[in-house]
Amino acid sequence: MQILDGKFLAAQIKAEIKSEVDNIIAQGKRAPHLVAVLVGSDPASQTYVKSKAKHAESIGIRSSEFILDESTSQSDLMELIEKLNKDNSVDGYIVQLPLPKHLDESKIIEAVDPSKDVDGFHPVNLGLMVAGNSKAFIPATPFGIMEILKRYNIPTAGKKVAVIGRSLIVGTPISILMSRNTEPGNATVTMLHSKSTNVKEVCLDSDIIIAAIGKKNFVTADMVKEGAVIIDVGINRVDGKIYGDVDFEHVAPKCAAITPVPGGVGLLTITSLLQNTLKSYQLKQS
Repeated sequence: MQILDGKFLAAQIKAEIKSEVDNIIAQGKRAPHLVAVLVGSDPASQTYVKSKAKHAESIGIRSSEFILDESTSQSDLMELIEKLNKDNSVDGYIVQLPLPKHLDESKIIEAVDPSKDVDGFHPVNLGLMVAGNSKAFIPATPFGIMEILKRYNIPTAGKKVAVIGRSLIVGTPISILMSRNTEPGNATVTMLHSKSTNVKEVCLDSDIIIAAIGKKNFVTADMVKEGAVIIDVGINRVDGKIYGDVDFEHVAPKCAAITPVPGGVGLLTITSLLQNTLKSYQLKQS
């Protein structure tokens, strides 16, 4: 059984980005610039935004933050987004989700300039991804999953893949990416969700399971066949501890390879955001 080590891969990818950023700066050009917008004081979001800033700065990417009050109005947030869209010194920015309930998430996402949408959530980027256009910004978590599969040489062509969860952030994009005529890709994908009635049967028949449902230890050992590959996207905080969507202790012995939680997909989500920021910068220069 192989542990798919997100920490190791994240360090490798960050070193690659740092090399490119160092080369940009050596030519006398400005560094790529990533901005995070955080509304409110959600502890998980605060931690994530700080982590993004730390990782960006460690490889020479400029990082800025806008921390807004929980009561910020829709119009004030839209005004800031418009400002960021027009600011030529900003290559990419994210509006940290979830937003407070009084804000319209869809309208906020749609207001982001697609060329700066390094989260890959804008409908234009999702459309470009579906079309297989190389200019698409792939949502960070699916991008990270594809990097894990690619860099660990996990065979995907012709394999049966179960994706548990259908969110626009993870489940739906990774289903599309895994079924495309690319490497990794070329898999036969089944998307499972809250209305699926045959989850266990599909999982038992799958070579690869990608769990992104947000339920602690949802995938149990009796749902996994011998030699399967497990990608656990879940980050569930229960009583101060972090659990994945997969019962790691009992599932891991059956697997050919598995991502741990923490230390797996989450770290690649941040590096994917940095890769998208560098890509946005490079597209502007070309």
